[in-house]
Amino acid sequence: MSIVITGATGHLGRHVIEGLLEKVPADLITAVVRNEDKAADFAARGVRIAVADYNTPETFDGLFKAGDKVLLISGNEFHKGRVGQHRVVLDAAKAADVALFAYTSAPGSLTAALADDHRNTEAAILESGVTYALLRNGWYNENYTEQLAPVLQSNSVTQAAGEGRVASAARADYAAAAVAVLTGEGHENATYELSGDTAWSFAEYAAELGRQSGKEIAYNAVSVEAYTGILTGHAGLPAPLAAILGEVDRSIEKGELAATGGDLSRLTGRPTTPIADSIAAALNR
Repeated sequence: MSIVITGATGHLGRHVIEGLLEKVPADLITAVVRNEDKAADFAARGVRIAVADYNTPETFDGLFKAGDKVLLISGNEFHKGRVGQHRVVLDAAKAADVALFAYTSAPGSLTAALADDHRNTEAAILESGVTYALLRNGWYNENYTEQLAPVLQSNSVTQAAGEGRVASAARADYAAAAVAVLTGEGHENATYELSGDTAWSFAEYAAELGRQSGKEIAYNAVSVEAYTGILTGHAGLPAPLAAILGEVDRSIEKGELAATGGDLSRLTGRPTTPIADSIAAALNR
């Protein structure tokens, strides 16, 4: 039996592997990666390394074994057909008769196009008949705290979310929930709506960032159209990605990422990381 993590060297995947190493022997963990060199540190600690690519289905042949628990961390190649990529992993897991197939999805309340691939992947999982666990991850603190340089330079937080609130948590929190599901019992065919314990507004975020940085940080609320223009212009993002982020802000304004149901803290057994703590960590980095 192995606990198999796809996307293991990504931001979330690394947190998951680190959490698993605290719970189970390293040789019971398999890290699925595209670049073996990036997993050298895990291999040195005894983690099994498997090289496979969502875009090359045959690389998953024989990768899973009966009784394995698998965590499919959703792909981030929006332009390459993520549902098809996810089906490659799902089909291989189904053929191997794995014990549990966990998937990092999106909140059930999210209507932005970003959620479409997740909903379609969930449908494929349910149709397949595998024993599953759906981890509907909310928004990450790091989605904002990893991009502080332009904010601190302009002294403003620019978003198209109006007065909407975000119940975010740290990546490490979501990873800890995945570890709890993969190493615990009673998670078969369960769906978890994962979010932070407290929802915050961007005005509050700007005020907290200002307090910690010692600067006057304003919240600049703009329209979705203006926001996507800023993302494609000043930030240089591809238009499709900018459109996705604009739609997410529209969803935030509608309250779709504000729910604080408590699944995340219940799974991890501890409070989620406040946005203020993630701001502090980013400023001290």
